[in-house]
Amino acid sequence: MMNQPGAADIEPREALVSELRRDGYLIMTGAAGYLDDLPLGRLAHAAILRSPYPHARIVSIDVEKAKAARNVLAVLTGDDLVGKVNPLPHFCDPKVFGLRTADFYALATGKVRWVGEPVAAVAAETLAAAERALELIDVVYEEIPFVTDAVEAMAPGAPKVFDHWEDNVLGMFPFEEGDVDAAIAASTHVVEDTISIQRFQAAPLEGRGYVGNWTRAGKITIHASTQNPHLVRTNLAATLGVTEANIRVIQARVGGAFGHKFNGYQEESLVCLLSRLAGRPVKWLETRAETLLAGAREYHHEFRVGFEHNGRINGIHDRSVANVGCLSTWAGWSMIYPNGMSFPGPYAVKNYKVESYGVVTNKAPWSGARGYGKESAALVMETIVDLVAKKIGMDPIEVRRVNFIASDQFPYWTQAKHLDSGNYQGALDQVVELSGYHEWRRVQRDRPADGPLLGVGVAFDLTPESGDFGGSLVRGHDTTTVRVSPCGSVSVLTGVTSPGNGNETSIAALVAREFGVHPSTVSVSQGDTDICPYGFGNYSGRSLVAGGGAGVLAAREIKAKLRTAAAVLLDVEPDDVVFADGQVRSASNPSKTMDFALLCDQIYRTSYVNPGLVEPQLEATCTDRPDNFTHVPDEHGRMSAYPAFPFSAHVAVVEIDRETGYPRLIDYSCVHDCGTVISPKLVDGQLNGAIVMGIGGALYESQPFDDQGRPTALTFKQYLLPRATDLPTIRLGTQVTPSPYTLFGAKGAGESGVGGALASVTIAVNDALASVGAKVHQLPLTPSRILDALLDAEVAR
Repeated sequence: MMNQPGAADIEPREALVSELRRDGYLIMTGAAGYLDDLPLGRLAHAAILRSPYPHARIVSIDVEKAKAARNVLAVLTGDDLVGKVNPLPHFCDPKVFGLRTADFYALATGKVRWVGEPVAAVAAETLAAAERALELIDVVYEEIPFVTDAVEAMAPGAPKVFDHWEDNVLGMFPFEEGDVDAAIAASTHVVEDTISIQRFQAAPLEGRGYVGNWTRAGKITIHASTQNPHLVRTNLAATLGVTEANIRVIQARVGGAFGHKFNGYQEESLVCLLSRLAGRPVKWLETRAETLLAGAREYHHEFRVGFEHNGRINGIHDRSVANVGCLSTWAGWSMIYPNGMSFPGPYAVKNYKVESYGVVTNKAPWSGARGYGKESAALVMETIVDLVAKKIGMDPIEVRRVNFIASDQFPYWTQAKHLDSGNYQGALDQVVELSGYHEWRRVQRDRPADGPLLGVGVAFDLTPESGDFGGSLVRGHDTTTVRVSPCGSVSVLTGVTSPGNGNETSIAALVAREFGVHPSTVSVSQGDTDICPYGFGNYSGRSLVAGGGAGVLAAREIKAKLRTAAAVLLDVEPDDVVFADGQVRSASNPSKTMDFALLCDQIYRTSYVNPGLVEPQLEATCTDRPDNFTHVPDEHGRMSAYPAFPFSAHVAVVEIDRETGYPRLIDYSCVHDCGTVISPKLVDGQLNGAIVMGIGGALYESQPFDDQGRPTALTFKQYLLPRATDLPTIRLGTQVTPSPYTLFGAKGAGESGVGGALASVTIAVNDALASVGAKVHQLPLTPSRILDALLDAEVAR
């Protein structure tokens, strides 16, 4: 059964949230408190000794001097953990998908596999004392050969990251429909090429952090900057051998997450173990250098495409190799699945074959990162469309129109996606107009031959959201409790969390709308495992779809009781009762009315006494799950782990200085469609952030390594983020195509835009370079790479 958007009685573009974001004034004025600001007494501070080598055996560790150092309270090594605690649970274990796996403790045992891997941990009275104690720990390493390049790691005889594996291939996800070899062979035109994405990460402004307190009574409380507090609790119980009833996880206000603050990290259990030894709470905060250890998105794609002179794509074969770094329990490796699954994007290509390999190396592990592999697929697909256009001399806008899935073809199946709804043509038409696309093409044609190069890039971004992977704790459903007090105030307690995006504002508005009260009378509690129902937290743009949907269902359950009671008190039929403007009244006789608060008061005071008032409990807990999942393959072998598919169309304009190779983004437009929009301001804010993240990946951000296997970007001086002065004003437009599979038609808005920005800017740069016979398909598109391409093209001429 499909949920009809009208079931929630919400207009597709109705702005339910007209008020400002909750606590927005605190954030804007710097008064919002984060983990580091918590007023906790008698705090000890933790520091982590990390491996200086990418691959080495641990011969011995001597911690006696560190233990004897002044103000040191506790010291831990891997040997202290083995046999006393359990290995860390995986957030998403590869073995669930038939891939290789490994066990990990919170500190390295036997050998280290990446620069930065935790080897020992110290708790001390001050952070300075803890860091000094690290210098007193004597570790003897035996260096062994390492590998940091994924292609080299796949070669026979390459150093093995895990001794019990046959090679370094974590696994491969295949996605295939039709006969791609025959389709390409029969095509009039064939293009082959490669494109490589650098290693770059989520880069939240606030790093991870935890404060653990393990009391003598056996109770553990941990404050965490995390996206998944309930999952942290479950993991701690499994690792430490403590029942979940004795563990409380409280999510602190989060200063950005983007997947970097999933669960399964070593420090979650380390602060608890150190606290038990130190006899007081222990805090650990990630430094910027530690934040920048984790990687993401490092792919190399080799592709072939066959097509006709009218632009119709017949077949696509893509082979991608992802350098996921060392496997870890953080689940970043799983981005290789949506990387392959997202093909062939918004296009009706019936013959395709995608092989998405994950390869482990001696780089630090991947963490989650916004886009989650879908941006990689978008970059390749949109590059393919542009190459097709250039080969046949056709406008790339028209090539997209020829190949789009038509709006009357939905729902639409591919091998791993059941696309819910869409009007791709409409979004493209709107962004063409919004951007002045044809005028930019005229400006490009009329440019002086010796002036700066101008490029225009068009891209489309299809973003599967709200994923559900049975057998893991990455689920698509979630749970919310709603309570109404005697004074009419409403409390919402939900299993979804906020990574700092303000989703509590929208959840409150949805619940308030059901009761006809102002959102200011609705409180929202998230992230406290002692008071909120078990939930899976924040990831994959699911918070409003699942958590908000569950809140609406719970509110409706209570509303049915309120309606029955109101009918008795107003002496009308239940169907005649209307909730609006903080009142409950008769639709047919408006003189019969009472305040919402009075209705609630009377239920608590007179239920069972007043005949007809027999439902005194104004509390409900509900779970909501979108309908569009297919976990068991159908008769055609098709599955779909994502229920909703927001999308966006992008146009970027880039100017390149011929002398320096510097690319300047001078214009940017985007039209997005995330289904029913609950809070336009918050959605636009999410989209702006995602676009800037994609721009950063195209032009600036990178995590290089030296020839010793060490990362060289340790601060924001080396890891370059786009600044406000690097960006033009981003023009946004909105199209609304509600999903028929979610409660109120929303599709999610957390990730859409990264891939479109990454692709459109990359295409724009190469569009500019094409006029002089140059191209760059290795990201980021730095001035030095562009200048090299210009020089090579000049030599070739």
